[in-house]
Amino acid sequence: MTVQPADGLSLAAEFPHPAHEQWQSLVEGVLRKSGKDVAGSAAEEALSTTVEDGLITRPLYTSRDSAPDAGYPGFAPFTRGGRAEGNAAGGWDVRQRHSLPDAARLNEAVLADLENGVTSLWLTVGGAGGIPVAALAAALDGVYLDLAPVALDAGGELDAAATELLRIYAERGVDAQAARGNLGADPLGQAARSGAGPDLTAAVHWAGRCAREYPGLRALTVDALPYHEAGGSAAEELGASLATGVAYLRALTEAGLGVDEACAQLEFRYAATADQFLTIAKLRAARRLWARVAEVCGAAGAQRQHAVTSSVMMTRRDPWVNMLRTTLACLGAGVGGADSVTVLPFDHALGLPDAFARRIARNTSTILLEESHLARVIDPAGGSWYVERLTAELADAAWAFFQEIERSGGQAAALRSGMIGERLASTWAARSRDLARRKEPVTGVSEFPQPAERPVEREAAPADVSATAPGGLPRVRRDEAFEALRARSDAHLAATGQRPRVFLAALGPAAAHTARASFASNLFQAGGIEPVHDPVPVDAATAADAFKASGATVACLCSSDALYAEQAGAVAEALGSAGALRVFLAGRPGGYTGVDEYVFAGSDVVAVLTSVLDRMGVA
Repeated sequence: MTVQPADGLSLAAEFPHPAHEQWQSLVEGVLRKSGKDVAGSAAEEALSTTVEDGLITRPLYTSRDSAPDAGYPGFAPFTRGGRAEGNAAGGWDVRQRHSLPDAARLNEAVLADLENGVTSLWLTVGGAGGIPVAALAAALDGVYLDLAPVALDAGGELDAAATELLRIYAERGVDAQAARGNLGADPLGQAARSGAGPDLTAAVHWAGRCAREYPGLRALTVDALPYHEAGGSAAEELGASLATGVAYLRALTEAGLGVDEACAQLEFRYAATADQFLTIAKLRAARRLWARVAEVCGAAGAQRQHAVTSSVMMTRRDPWVNMLRTTLACLGAGVGGADSVTVLPFDHALGLPDAFARRIARNTSTILLEESHLARVIDPAGGSWYVERLTAELADAAWAFFQEIERSGGQAAALRSGMIGERLASTWAARSRDLARRKEPVTGVSEFPQPAERPVEREAAPADVSATAPGGLPRVRRDEAFEALRARSDAHLAATGQRPRVFLAALGPAAAHTARASFASNLFQAGGIEPVHDPVPVDAATAADAFKASGATVACLCSSDALYAEQAGAVAEALGSAGALRVFLAGRPGGYTGVDEYVFAGSDVVAVLTSVLDRMGVA
């Protein structure tokens, strides 16, 4: 039975198909109202956004935005997933990361995770922050190793850690055919972190042994996190991972492994960020690119992927927002088809995560899988004109970088010459400029900061010597410039009992000054500078006394352009006479008498706040 509305038309009737030009015409009208007189394709370009690697995100995608055939899930080029069933059978592998040197504490955390949704373990072994090799058996006490795969991150202690893990398997009766996981050999990734020359001898040895004796155990990890964590873009991360994978294939096949056997020894690790669509496209592009490499080498099979929520995006201030970031990243990783997903705890940047943070981390995957049913649809992003186009464009950019690395002699040579480091540094410098201007806002840090919020404290994590190794790639964070400013404010608070202050001189009624007063308050608090907004409003006669009573040393005028024209000069001069070290105005430069500097959307906030703290004498 077809339901008929009052006008007699069927609700099932086809909707009219508007032309692209009709949509453009409507866009032109909206832009005209905002003062932009553009037409045709220029109207569409005005709403486009440039993202990483020079890729442009347009406001509308249609069937005209063609992309290479993505194939079918489980079939080459594996863009739509490495398996025909996707993650629908049991969801993705929930892999929790652990970095604890105490065996008893590690064992307690591991068992709690496995009993509450985690399906595999990622353990740091050796070094300052990992479990000692000799204590690995105690840390895995009570773990059903035939059910819970173990991925090692042993760095320079690969031989000892791998030997011990295989000994534990044998001791506990785990059949070699049932062993699952990854020994974590990654000499090129270790070289990127440390700056030392890579030695592939041990990695090749363990790959050969796994291929012969442990068919479910992989020996090598192609870890792209060092490049992401050094500030690299998505395409640079992909390109570096391809070059690393190719280097490992060459070494393994030269040692006698077949191409298919060599490919089966590799697991690729990528960062998942809160940019969910870029994460989805990155994982899909990675599989497509590796399928091309495998095809040229005469191999078949999909890339095995492990996605880890980005540490670059994690903040130390207002860390609760990290839960939202990691949820988006996990969603992107799952929809993008990652085989394993690690969600870093929200307090990861503060030290050793506590039990609550680990529970939230593992429950992020659980909620997306069990409540949102995210894995029940195979390749849910497939067919989206936007996602398919972004995947193709990102793959092209990554392939170009991969070719550049190969032309420079391969991954090891590119690391040794500094080519990769220089490229990543250039990318991060450009992104840092966007962060400083809040073109890439960081909630809780550069936007909506809360200086009065009680800090979250955690037990300090053991020092990671690879993070500061001379010659190695650096590790960056989105919040680092603002964190340095906030640290200066904290030190001032500890020394004097109060934070540095700015007086907000609001002119006229609330309707005139509220928007810019809120903007200025947000801006100064991003540097730990406390805004004083009392009394409201002020004028040339009252501004000086209000400023003196505020305890501030700088001031900022906040109002409408119309009231600035009438009052800004006189009020600014009054504030200067009252002792203001610097008088700001929230708005575009207008040449007002007595105003020293202007703050507005797009200005370099980090530079402004650094200058203000310097003038205040805040160390």
